Amino acid sequence: SLYGDEVRIKQILVNLLSNAIKYTKKGSVTLSISCRQEDGARAMVSYIVSDTGIGIRKESIPHLFSAFKRLDAEKTHQIEGTGLGLSIVKQFVDLMGGTITVNSVYTKGSTFIVELPQEIADNSGIGELNLETRHGLNLREHYMQSFEAPDAKLLIVDDNDSNLLVAQKLLRDTLVQIDTATGGKEALEKTLEKAYDLILMDHMMPEMDGIECLHEIRAQSGNLNKSVPICVLTANAGSDNQALYSREGFDGYLVKPVKGEELEREIMRLLPRELVKITQQDPDSAGEGLNPVRKYRKKRPVQITTDSVCDLPAKLTERLNIAVNPYKVHTEEGIFLDGLEAETNVVLSYMQDKTKKVRSEAPEVKDYEAFFAEQLLHASFVIHIAMAPKVSQGYDKAREAAMTFDNVAVINSSGISSGVGFLALSAGKMAEEGLDAQTIINRLEEMKWKIRGSFIMRDTEYLVRAGRLSPRISRLAASLMAHPVLEIRQDALVAGGFIFGGENRTLRKYIHSMMTAPGDIDTRFAMITYAGVSRARLEEIKAEVEQYIRFDEVVFQQASPAISSNCGPHTFGIFYRMKRKAK
Repeated sequence: SLYGDEVRIKQILVNLLSNAIKYTKKGSVTLSISCRQEDGARAMVSYIVSDTGIGIRKESIPHLFSAFKRLDAEKTHQIEGTGLGLSIVKQFVDLMGGTITVNSVYTKGSTFIVELPQEIADNSGIGELNLETRHGLNLREHYMQSFEAPDAKLLIVDDNDSNLLVAQKLLRDTLVQIDTATGGKEALEKTLEKAYDLILMDHMMPEMDGIECLHEIRAQSGNLNKSVPICVLTANAGSDNQALYSREGFDGYLVKPVKGEELEREIMRLLPRELVKITQQDPDSAGEGLNPVRKYRKKRPVQITTDSVCDLPAKLTERLNIAVNPYKVHTEEGIFLDGLEAETNVVLSYMQDKTKKVRSEAPEVKDYEAFFAEQLLHASFVIHIAMAPKVSQGYDKAREAAMTFDNVAVINSSGISSGVGFLALSAGKMAEEGLDAQTIINRLEEMKWKIRGSFIMRDTEYLVRAGRLSPRISRLAASLMAHPVLEIRQDALVAGGFIFGGENRTLRKYIHSMMTAPGDIDTRFAMITYAGVSRARLEEIKAEVEQYIRFDEVVFQQASPAISSNCGPHTFGIFYRMKRKAK
């Protein structure tokens, strides 16, 4: 038994194995693991991932672990992904004190070797372990199909035979009648011959991709499947891609690799109800007496949405069912979705090279339109919480998009970062309580003036690089050891003041300025939002705050890449709610 970071090791291996599978059209992908004891308390574990794929050019290997850089674009242009996987793998390996190396022969394959030192927790043997038997027992113990539909006719289209086999096995116990096609051309032949109740369509296929095939099916003469629901199967996760597929006309969306429960849930949602016989009640609907199919199709009265610059923990947005629309992060290597394809630490590391430019941008009007349209599939009314309009174009673009709909309202939060998030959380709680849209809107307009928050920055360099401050003022601030405090005034981002001196003095002075009038502060909840700040430093910040006020709950939240690209590392801010008007 070893003592180590199980979650990160899994992430490393999943990234390496996923890459190997992507770039290997034929042959094999192999994972080998070995362990050697170095002394009584430590062991070195080696993980080796080998493939027979396209390999890597010798001159490209030094750039392999760079963020955003995809190598050999000519051979890989059809492969889905963000270009962040190996960069994150390298960071995890470094943080665990390990090494990662690669051996590759171009066109022949690659081998990645990860070596991680681990402490030995228990040196005794654990006995014989048969993974296949254990896996089978787990399946028999935990899995039971949620429905049966013996009269339903399903067509699965995918150019990968393994994917087709996996989908058939996952659906075997549902008794659905399954046909398969290995490409768009074969799918069109089958849809001319037979009427289906549902089609599952892979996106990335050679010759004819899933989007083209969808449009061809809808346009077929003598059409037997003109109105059949078609669900896309894709490796492209994220609301931006989901909006793309919705605009193209897909009725459903599943991210690969597909889990059995997710596959069954989407099929239940899309199949005609009369064909579906429920065999297992959805745990989420226990005690409600609802058919799960009906539950999935029931619209919520109000859906709260916001942008990724809200800087909220995912666990809170998920718990309160708040949908998040990603901003875009522009780099010299491409455009990446905030928080989905770009990660804060990677962006900050990338920006250490002062010649590299990074900027954030709000979604386009068409992106908001697609986002709102998707939310309205599940809700009768959408309330969107946006950042202050003079800070970002997000508010104006969202408002323009909302004019397309009769049931979308956009709220100017008059805030930035977690100040936006605070308002979104309040809205989410009110929607959860069942308040109507107009009541929520009215309360938010009153509540936003009670939210207080700001950021303290180590220096002004990143504000200059983002075009928010002149170089002359930045040089003057640096010569005076002046640290700017950024806050929102009249919907614009301004330097509300400067604190002079070293970092420790600045920390104490900033927190003192934020903790004035403690009797007026709502002490139930506060957020400390940061970029490029160590855990030890965060604990110092919290301890200093507690010199003035002990909040019932304090949440640390890393700022989104879009926010971090403007403020840079060694930045943090405090956000909370006042009992009376704060702005």
